[in-house]
Amino acid sequence: MNKNLDYKYIDREKSWLAFNARVLQEASDENVPLLDRLRFLGIFSNNLDEFFRVRFAAIRRLSLSGISGEKVLMGISANQLVKDITEIVIEQQTESLRILKIIEDKLQAENILIIDESQITSEQENFIKDFFIQKVSPALVTIILNDLAEFPVLKDTLGYLAVKLVMKPEPKVLGVVKPKKEIRYAVIEIPKSINRFVVLPSEDEKQYVILIDDVIRHNLSSLFNIFDYESISAHMIKITRDAQLDIDSDMSKSMLEKIATSVKDRRIGEPVRFVYDQSIGKDTLKFFLTNMGIDASDSIIPGGRYHNRRDFMDFPNLGRFDLLYEPKVPLPVEGLSLDGSILNKIAKKDYLVNAPYQSFSYIIKFLREAALDPKVQSIKITLYRLSKNSQIVSSLINAAKNGKKVTVQIELQARFDEASNISYAELMQEEGINLIFGVKGLKVHSKICLVERLEDEEIKRYGFVSTGNFSESSAKIYTDVTLFTSDSKILKDMSKVFEFFEVNYRVHRYKHLIVSPHYTRSRFVKLIDREIKNASEGKPAYINLKMNSLSDYKMIDKLYEASNAGVKIKLIIRGICCLVPGLKNYSENIEAISIVDNYLEHSRVFIFGNNNNPEIFISSADFMTRNVDGRVEVTCPIYDEDIKRELIDNFDLGWQGNVKARLHSHLLDNKYRQRGNKPVFRAQLETYNYYKNIFNQKDILYLVDK
Repeated sequence: MNKNLDYKYIDREKSWLAFNARVLQEASDENVPLLDRLRFLGIFSNNLDEFFRVRFAAIRRLSLSGISGEKVLMGISANQLVKDITEIVIEQQTESLRILKIIEDKLQAENILIIDESQITSEQENFIKDFFIQKVSPALVTIILNDLAEFPVLKDTLGYLAVKLVMKPEPKVLGVVKPKKEIRYAVIEIPKSINRFVVLPSEDEKQYVILIDDVIRHNLSSLFNIFDYESISAHMIKITRDAQLDIDSDMSKSMLEKIATSVKDRRIGEPVRFVYDQSIGKDTLKFFLTNMGIDASDSIIPGGRYHNRRDFMDFPNLGRFDLLYEPKVPLPVEGLSLDGSILNKIAKKDYLVNAPYQSFSYIIKFLREAALDPKVQSIKITLYRLSKNSQIVSSLINAAKNGKKVTVQIELQARFDEASNISYAELMQEEGINLIFGVKGLKVHSKICLVERLEDEEIKRYGFVSTGNFSESSAKIYTDVTLFTSDSKILKDMSKVFEFFEVNYRVHRYKHLIVSPHYTRSRFVKLIDREIKNASEGKPAYINLKMNSLSDYKMIDKLYEASNAGVKIKLIIRGICCLVPGLKNYSENIEAISIVDNYLEHSRVFIFGNNNNPEIFISSADFMTRNVDGRVEVTCPIYDEDIKRELIDNFDLGWQGNVKARLHSHLLDNKYRQRGNKPVFRAQLETYNYYKNIFNQKDILYLVDK
């Protein structure tokens, strides 16, 4: 961080690394069930992979260009930032290995043993040998490297075993000097098609798990039996590549073709990080670094025996549900039944679904009903990320087969989901669905759906707007809110958004929705200005914001201005927070926390005091420059008083959290909020109880510290 700025802003990349350190804290927390601690370790690793593929890669490109980048990086040079990031990551990787060792020891105490090839029994050996022959060997890609004219391209999504073979020397003949021992190198690609963790037969009431890496290590002799070697060793390496998509400018190609080609090319992007088993021989390491063209400008990080620890997200439960968080059954929404017509219900009243506390099934039900309803004329929806075997897509196809006019705006450049979205796009095209592939120069990140229904010879609109992606799988772990409405004012604006997708040069005026990239910044500045005005007039003035990231410096400056005017500001920011709370002359009226727990906090909720008549919005957008100025985002006002109260309660529940809440600070030390004498208040659990109490028609949870 640049001291010349007096810590006015926190560096974005370092703030993100601090967020990932919070994930690592969950892995180290002894109050988290053991198998979930492994899951958090996997999330930490997966997050880090994405960070290097995107953010670090961008900074490295800036560094290699010869441009210092200090203006865009707020005072720090790209070269220095590359060094700082590498240093932080090495420290975090060391900590993650320490935590993994602790978890493994505790699992052992629970009779769950993660073993390597040196620890297997004779009975296990027979199982492993058969497993290798039947399952592993046919899936292996093994390359002998010494004699290749060109070194193979190693993919960034995979782990590899770097193999060193020391060959037996030729016998000495007639006193001729013994030749130097020949060294051969090979690389083995660890297959993704097989589960990384192999569950071995139980013995002595103990459960054993071995990694596929060690199954391969154990069978190296059979794999390389054609070679007459003296010794053989295998150490894991992993490469991370620049994930930037280079979009072809060929006008003769469709956007679908361009993105598909670009995704294929991504696997051979420039290397940005090389992680290796620190017990690897120096000669072997040098051989791979040299031949892969990896130098000091890349991040070279020593690691442990195993990489791609993201696979721990899928560690088998082994039937040990006592070592996992107790699953919470998604609750119904009061007054909104999955039986009968959901459209008839929405015609009378707005409803809010807060997943995963409440069931995502309402969204599926809405689309399935619209697909079958003879009165429904059309369905329009934006899609950013989808789950495998998406019920959303199947409902849309069903609607098209029933003669509905279905229009889908699908974002082909949804990071790391491009291949999946391309596949879905092709499937929907085949079924006659009208597809729109984005807006030139803008990603479409909005989460909206519009249904038009013929009622009494007039078109009646129904729809929903959400903070999260329409994905059944992410709805189980991401907290997101979705508003169902038949409000003609909101839906008329939503119709204009879909018109903008079709005709990009027309900029519409919206009376109710706040839409990026045209109006989001100006509207939120006006909302903040109103709070500043109220504060200056001695009226109640406050702003409560819940989002994933806060990194836009102009918006931060506006919040600083509001703070200096006396506006009380509470921020719940899960990830990046470049704002420094509690800073003299800048942010003395700002408090900021991050909640990292079992669910991923993903909803964006904005509350503006408005002289004790709060205006409340839900949004697909964070206060990041890309969301405000560079994407199509939709922020929706909440007009229903019951839903307003619900969202205020939700924010207050989060704000009261005192066991999973960390304080944002320029120190990036992730200190937990002090509980003092207050009882334990776990925000996510209390939010679930809040909805449980509502549905059970009990007294709503009394909220203190309003």
